[in-house]
Amino acid sequence: MRPHEPYSDTDSVGSVTRGDRRAFSGPISSTTTTKPKKNAKFDLSSASSSTNAADDDETYVEITLDIRDDSVAVHSVHTAGAGQDSNSLEDPELSLLAKRTLEKKSSSFRASLLRSTSSRFKQVSQELKRFTSLTRRTSTRRFDRTKSAATHALKGLKFIAAKTGGGGASAGWGPVEKRFDELTASTNGLLPSSLFGECIGMNKDSKEFAGELFRALARRRNITSDSINKAELKEFWDQISDDSFDSRLQTFFDMVDTDADGRITEEEVEEIISMSASANKLSTIQKQAKEYAALIMEELDPGNAGYIMIHNLETLLLQAPNQSVRVSDSRVLSQLLSQKLKPTNETNPIQRAYEKFQYFVEDNWQRIWVILLWLGICGGLFAYKFIQYRHRAVFNVMGYCVSIAKGGAETLKFNMALILLPVCRNTITWLRNKTKLGVVVPFDDNLNFHKVIAVGITVGVGLHGLAHLTCDFPRLLHATEEEYEPMKRFFGEEQPQNYWWFLKGVAGVTGIIMVVLMAIAFTLATPWFRRNKLNVPKPLKRLTGFNAFWYSHHLFVIVYVLLVVHGIYLYLTKEWYKKTTWMYLAIPVVLYGCERLIRAFRSSIKPVKILKVAVYPGNVLALHVSKPHGFKYKSGQYMFVNCRDVSPFEWHPFSITSAPEDDYLSVHIRTLGDWTRQLKNVFSEVCQPPQAGKSGLLRAEFMQGGAPNPKFPKILIDGPYGAPAQDYKKYDVVLLVGLGIGATPMVSIVKDIIDNIEEKEAEANAVESGQGHSRRGGSKHGKGFKTRKAYFYWVTREQGSFEWFKGIMNEVAEMDERGVIELHNYCTSVYEEGDARSALIAMLQSLHHAKSGVDVVSGTRVKSHFAKPNWRQVYKRITLQHPDTRVGVFYCGAPALTKELKQLALDFSRKTSTKFEFHKENF
Repeated sequence: MRPHEPYSDTDSVGSVTRGDRRAFSGPISSTTTTKPKKNAKFDLSSASSSTNAADDDETYVEITLDIRDDSVAVHSVHTAGAGQDSNSLEDPELSLLAKRTLEKKSSSFRASLLRSTSSRFKQVSQELKRFTSLTRRTSTRRFDRTKSAATHALKGLKFIAAKTGGGGASAGWGPVEKRFDELTASTNGLLPSSLFGECIGMNKDSKEFAGELFRALARRRNITSDSINKAELKEFWDQISDDSFDSRLQTFFDMVDTDADGRITEEEVEEIISMSASANKLSTIQKQAKEYAALIMEELDPGNAGYIMIHNLETLLLQAPNQSVRVSDSRVLSQLLSQKLKPTNETNPIQRAYEKFQYFVEDNWQRIWVILLWLGICGGLFAYKFIQYRHRAVFNVMGYCVSIAKGGAETLKFNMALILLPVCRNTITWLRNKTKLGVVVPFDDNLNFHKVIAVGITVGVGLHGLAHLTCDFPRLLHATEEEYEPMKRFFGEEQPQNYWWFLKGVAGVTGIIMVVLMAIAFTLATPWFRRNKLNVPKPLKRLTGFNAFWYSHHLFVIVYVLLVVHGIYLYLTKEWYKKTTWMYLAIPVVLYGCERLIRAFRSSIKPVKILKVAVYPGNVLALHVSKPHGFKYKSGQYMFVNCRDVSPFEWHPFSITSAPEDDYLSVHIRTLGDWTRQLKNVFSEVCQPPQAGKSGLLRAEFMQGGAPNPKFPKILIDGPYGAPAQDYKKYDVVLLVGLGIGATPMVSIVKDIIDNIEEKEAEANAVESGQGHSRRGGSKHGKGFKTRKAYFYWVTREQGSFEWFKGIMNEVAEMDERGVIELHNYCTSVYEEGDARSALIAMLQSLHHAKSGVDVVSGTRVKSHFAKPNWRQVYKRITLQHPDTRVGVFYCGAPALTKELKQLALDFSRKTSTKFEFHKENF
């Protein structure tokens, strides 16, 4: 074993000297059979000999193989002296050649390896001779490959995606031919270049890229026309769908080489960068295309020739990807895990139904017992009133109708009282923070329970109103004098003659008004109206959106007053102590009233000073305000914000993005409705374009001393309030997922994790030095903190979004010396890794990050991913790295992703030893 070789499982198995060119024959290793990498040295020397030992060592090439169960790939190729000279490292072109020669896919590979090693190595040795000079190349870093670099490069130059016809020329030609026929129906079978992208399946955003691809393919075939026929399109298609690396590389080179002289100049690189940035909606890169073109030329043209050749481009493509931006694990382990996660098809339908029921109960037991208790109480109250009126005299005239009406009314009173409790935020936050009820009570579902109770109210109103209007009132109107006699003490001496008699009374008027007001409030609270999902005429636009929901919900003040009045003027109940409506409502209404008074009082006595305001791309407003004395909160919680310059009555909730240890409070507000749009406008008026080195489109800061300060609008805050993400500390591992502006609570958490870890380390060091705890009585801030690893995935559509938390991302990356937090930024406007439209962006990203440590997409130290994450791979990776661990999954963002993340958490929890617990923020 070579002492300088970094891999402990690498054996030097044989060598060939200049005087003796016989091939080595024998097994690669006779003792180490489970190690994946082996290497061997081969003679690549010329016929001349040398007696110098050092020179002789340089005549060998050392190949490290990556041996799998069913394949072998080259891990690295470098000169034998590379281990002693750090400047002599592996050569990607040699790896590519060796990979092409050595790769062999067979289930019986290990058995055949012993027979074919000698002949294979001899063949490689002969073919590598003409590349001897290339092994002297130097490199600034060593590429760590788990696969051949050529394989990655091949994936990085796909001109067609699988969904647009990938899978080979023959497999995808059918849909392309069909589109060609449709697009050329009026052009005599000629396809113009402007429609080429649409024809091969590229979207409209890639029109410029598709046009350049068309011109490159046309230049290769000396086609000067701006249109092509079907036969020429078939030739184009065959080339862009060709799976060979050389073909794809040549096509990409032709796209960059616009003058077809076989050389790529800096101006051509700048043009292709600008075009790629445009296709991927990366405006920042497009503006700096000239600077980035110079960077690529500096890397690939060190001799300042003024151009680069195709082999230079190939070298760049052959660089292995940085491991920090890939979420792939061992292929074998991934396959095994995938097999375990495949659901077994139970043939017995009863057993299958039982398993589904068992899983459902395990996942929802907290919700189940709360709903069952609620249904039990409603059912008990209904039965109580139903039986009570079944034995009263009015039953003889009104029948079961009156029993149903009164049963529905009793459940209605109970639910009208109960519906206030889930929105008593201060009470729920206190119960969540100070008690252990959170173990059995799903406080995270408070708003969902609020909606469920609203459905119960609707059912109660329906039973009560319909039973009266369609059943017992008609029976009373048509009763005989003898039947009406017992009813006189309830409805008067004169028998009612029509419906108007009932409707004009206090009970009738209050009942109708309540139903109308509740119908308005319930309708405007539905997602279609509250989130502006309906295309209504412009005059009716004011009836939709959050403002309409907010104000209509306050109609319930009137409803509760009318409900009490309605309960006093009952027809069939005369004793005051039997009029129980006010009894149901008393405590919840007082509690809710106190909550509102506390909010108004707390916000008025806790004035805040605006410290900084910034307007970022993507219509995001960042507010930094002073922290009021005694304002204690946890990461993940939220607070309400009010701006009287916009509306004196409206309060809107926003997640706190600062960490508890910070001496300020910050929120990031996305413009999504009328109120947030007006808030952004009033603050934009006092802002100015930022100075050099400052982020944001507009900016204003409070300056200490006598410097003049902007006149900021007045801001009131109320909070903090509990949220699901605040419980992240009880998990050993957390997976934080933020979609767009949904990253706000997660940003506070990642900062808090760093603060907690640093604090615990400081306390441990203080104890070791005999100084006791760093804080008297120990740390309250880090109490119950268990988190030892965090994965943060932020997915956003726009490159400009990364400016929102640019400073925070860099701060976390610098402070996280132990690698506790993995930051993953995803920009979905960029085509996935492997698409030719993002190939140059990927090259530029690697070069720029290696040189400056800054990502070209996000502008932070965190390297960005392209397209959307593969969430199954994310869960799989965490499962492999953290077996027998509880993982808290916290998601904040649009509802579209909730189902997938939750289902994956359930699947992996059931099939592996890692247990995922999913929590969703109400976004």
